[in-house]
Amino acid sequence: MWQAKTIMMNGELVPFERAAIHPLSLAVTYATTVFEGIRAYKLAEPGRFAFFRLREHLDRLRFGMKVMRMAPALEHDYLADCLTRVLRANEPDDDVYIRLLVYIEGQGLMATTGPIGFTAAAMPRERPRFAETGMTLGVSSWSRLSDNASPPRVKATANYHNARLTQMQAKADGYDGALMLTPAGKVSETPIACFFMVREGRLITPGPSSNILESVTRDTLLTLYREWRGEPAEVREVDRSELYLADEAFVCGTGQEIIPVVSIDRLPVGDGQPGPLTRQLQARYFDAVRGASGQHPEWRTVI
Repeated sequence: MWQAKTIMMNGELVPFERAAIHPLSLAVTYATTVFEGIRAYKLAEPGRFAFFRLREHLDRLRFGMKVMRMAPALEHDYLADCLTRVLRANEPDDDVYIRLLVYIEGQGLMATTGPIGFTAAAMPRERPRFAETGMTLGVSSWSRLSDNASPPRVKATANYHNARLTQMQAKADGYDGALMLTPAGKVSETPIACFFMVREGRLITPGPSSNILESVTRDTLLTLYREWRGEPAEVREVDRSELYLADEAFVCGTGQEIIPVVSIDRLPVGDGQPGPLTRQLQARYFDAVRGASGQHPEWRTVI
């Protein structure tokens, strides 16, 4: 597997191991950082890659900067050029995962809004092993953050402390991952991925009011499902007990792509194996990201 050797900081390429920010920057002391995980998939043509839904990722990043009152905004075309440069500088021979972070790099008080800096790292990322076998989830005793406390639709590093607590508890309890509930007791999402379930042939997923991240991958699957089945998925509140009625379940995200869920709270989902609808959506998703189906060329930025 190829290795990352170059990283970008504030538009300049530097050796990967020399990347650094000051330990007293607000990015460290107050977690004033928003970020995106972006995939660039290797295409069939030699040396060609395609960023998947780059504009949507950068739009979400800029929204997060707006909510966290970072100034000035970074322009889309500039960031796209930076990501292209760092990808090429690392000379990958397979798929690329890019972590793009924007933060307040200066020192100051909690309400300081600048100066901002950014880092873009292009790295290899293996497909999760659970993508084939499926994973087990346990409903966490930690509640999902609420919109009026620390908005989950902002992809901020501070929000992932909540996610880490749930994941650490899940590991201690013997699960592969956790499933979080809202403060009102409705199903939200996992620490790092959105949740879908299938019940009586219907695809169901919690909506934004269930304190989820407005996931680019989730939106992709909702679109592919609607075009494939000719009907929309059900986007609604989900009760905890309804989880145990699921015939299939899976989680999705840029890093995780699509991972089947085979049990929840040690109760099997369906027959305890990845389900057929999940497998079909996996196949359609990978056709879309690599352009094999020819659908939605606007989703792929080819370099």
